[in-house]
Amino acid sequence: MYLERFVLPDAEREAALVKARMAYNGGPLPYIDNSYPCSVFPDKGLTEINFDRITILYGGNGSGKSTLLNLIARRLQLDRISPFNSSELFDSYTAACSYETGYDEEGRPLRIPVGSRIVTSDDVFDYMLTVRTNNEEISENIEEARSGWRALKYGETVKLESMDDYEKLRLQVLSRSKSVSRRKFIRRTVGTEARLKSNGETALTYFRKKLKSDTLYCLDEPENSLSPILQLELKELLEELTRYCGCQLILATHSPFLLSMRGARIYDLDAPPVIIKSWYELENVRIYFDFFYKNRCLFLNKTD
Repeated sequence: MYLERFVLPDAEREAALVKARMAYNGGPLPYIDNSYPCSVFPDKGLTEINFDRITILYGGNGSGKSTLLNLIARRLQLDRISPFNSSELFDSYTAACSYETGYDEEGRPLRIPVGSRIVTSDDVFDYMLTVRTNNEEISENIEEARSGWRALKYGETVKLESMDDYEKLRLQVLSRSKSVSRRKFIRRTVGTEARLKSNGETALTYFRKKLKSDTLYCLDEPENSLSPILQLELKELLEELTRYCGCQLILATHSPFLLSMRGARIYDLDAPPVIIKSWYELENVRIYFDFFYKNRCLFLNKTD
């Protein structure tokens, strides 16, 4: 495993961070605008996380699971695209965190692999939006490419009088090639539209394309936009990445399907203090179970 342990500041260290920031802000009455993320984790009795191949941070809204994921990603300097909620204390708080990596077969500390990153639901949404935007741009350019192909193929031969004519001559040679039909010409010059899918299918495609072998990933609620059946497909993909492809995953989720991943170590951030639980012991999962058990006669075609 690339990451073995992550240690958070205790209440005493947090108090020192707040005091130092107040002094930095200065003035006759030192102040601090926002002490986040102080007081989030000591009140939960959480001072460290020990990781497995799959580690899950479970909890409801406001439990701190996304905050913890962002702290890990920031401290490990993981690549990211989408911004996150920060504060005037976030950098100093992150610096006060520490971590330990695993070791290779020769006993040397492992490095966090290049390309490791945090993936948020905003990243997935932006990908879906980009696919649709690219398709719209390609569609708008197709008619122009069709008329351009006709002019290049049957019009006057382009004279290469300057470097500005080079690209137009290249396109004319391509259009007049016997092996290149109009359709191939348009595809090569304009591009091919991605086959539009549902948001859920497009989101799953994102994970299939972006997640690579031998990498550490922090995934913030990856189940967003996914139907139950697609969540099960994502579950299988993530299990394969850790079992066969050398990946380590840290997830923030409350999806019962992802919580049931084989071998996952689950931290229940809703429990005071935070403890490790099995997926079927978690409140969110129990609510689902109780609901379906109460209505089991509808599924079993029986009456109570």
